Amino acid sequence: MLTELSIKNFAIIDELDVVFTKGLNVISGETGAGKSIIIGAVSLLLGDRASSDFVRSSEDSAVVEALFDVSDNEDIREKLEEAGIGENNELVLKRVVSRGGRNRIYINGNLATLGMLSSLGESLVNICGQREHQVLLDADNHIDILDEFGGFMPLRLEFAGLYSDWQALEKKLDELKTRNNEKREREELLRFQLDELEKSGLKIGEDLLLQDEKRILSNAKKLDEYAGEAHDILYAREGSVLEKLDGVVGSIKEIKKIDPGLKISEEELKSAFFNLEEIAFVLRDYVKDITFDPARLEEIDDRLEYLGKLKRKYGETIENILKRKEEIGKELEGMAYLGEEIARVSEEIDRREKLLLEKAEELSGKRRDVSEVLKKAIEDEIHSMRMADTVFNVRFANHHGEGDISSLNSKGVDEVEFYLSTNVGEELMPLNRIASGGELSRIVLAIKKVLAGSGSVGTVVFDEVDSGIGGAAAEVVGKKLKEVSKHHQVICITHLPQIACFGDTHFLVSKEVHEERTNAGVDLLSGPERLDEITRMLSGIEITEKTRQHASEMLKMSRE
Repeated sequence: MLTELSIKNFAIIDELDVVFTKGLNVISGETGAGKSIIIGAVSLLLGDRASSDFVRSSEDSAVVEALFDVSDNEDIREKLEEAGIGENNELVLKRVVSRGGRNRIYINGNLATLGMLSSLGESLVNICGQREHQVLLDADNHIDILDEFGGFMPLRLEFAGLYSDWQALEKKLDELKTRNNEKREREELLRFQLDELEKSGLKIGEDLLLQDEKRILSNAKKLDEYAGEAHDILYAREGSVLEKLDGVVGSIKEIKKIDPGLKISEEELKSAFFNLEEIAFVLRDYVKDITFDPARLEEIDDRLEYLGKLKRKYGETIENILKRKEEIGKELEGMAYLGEEIARVSEEIDRREKLLLEKAEELSGKRRDVSEVLKKAIEDEIHSMRMADTVFNVRFANHHGEGDISSLNSKGVDEVEFYLSTNVGEELMPLNRIASGGELSRIVLAIKKVLAGSGSVGTVVFDEVDSGIGGAAAEVVGKKLKEVSKHHQVICITHLPQIACFGDTHFLVSKEVHEERTNAGVDLLSGPERLDEITRMLSGIEITEKTRQHASEMLKMSRE
């Protein structure tokens, strides 16, 4: 139940707070006063898309916030727990719409997504206005109304799950059959690829080693020159480094004979000499081992080119190629069991189809039984709203034939459409071809009244429910709204006094211009104020004592 609504800087609303009550909450006011803006604010809290156009002129952001009592709404409590927000008897929804586009959503003070808000909204409030009329006129929605009335949604959800599983199996079977049809060509290709990879003798890191060897072979002449030159400088030529170092060692020895205090170690000098000598010997041997082998270089080039071809074909690295080889082996192994898998899936599909058809017929039978109950219930409600000759009917169609799996969809086997005749002797016609505006408003209300006891939504908002009606019909509609309010909190926007007088709580929406700015406000009407508003709704501009007496009588009769 919606208990409080707070709106700030929204359209022409500066700031207002409304406290709603149980039962029937009526909202009235002059045309253009801002009643639809309040509905727009509530719609925003239910998950409608936000727009910067909502923000009041010269303000940076608009804020809409609502407090709901969800102590009796188990569906909402479960959704809150699933979202990790925790169970609570109260729910606070808040939306901040920024002119700059940075919009935020809060659920019980926690930042939330639009999806989370929409999920909660569908279990909190149902807004029944022009959009609801369009929903009713769309025959695709009639089966949903019938199932909601019959309480078949759990059974239908179970069926939808089975249907989804069956579709997945059908898709899998098609894929298996396609693979089976392509099996020979595919198997030949895979065996060729596996044979190619097995014969390749690939080793991880092989390409890196070959590249290193190629670089050395390609630069054999340079290596021979550099190594030979370094060997000669160190050891071979006259005046080599080692020869001069040997002289240095001799000179140091002579110095130390005269001055033992010289801080140069003969052992370190000898060690340096022997290290350089060892390097010279390594260079000598290195030069001996350097060979230019054109045949080996060609062999390396051929192997690297072959490895490049394999990389382009199977993967960018040898590791990827070997992984692909493993995958090919597994796919070939799986092909051996393809026929068995097709047979298993086909058998499972047959079993699922039999179960689906049984469940569909069970659901269809329940629908046909309850359709008669719905027909009578809606006709009773419509007849009580001064449409005594109206005939309502629920028609079923199945264009594919009984027992045909192609006749199924996620909702079962039935195609349901509501038919109506509003006058004696007129043929029953589809609802979207027969109902006038006033008739449609009453039919929507009749369906809401019939569904009131089975719905889980705590609050129902009626906008434009009085479209096209007046007089005695309006009074009957007011009574029906009062009856609906016994099961749900009802918020009704109306222009008709015959409806407004039945409200448990009455709010007046008005607007005024202050300092060259228009502002809409909402006032809770007390006894005398409410009488004034009902009188205004009855008489228009000119208010007479007789009209006031009539308004007083209407209020008195509605209470009785």
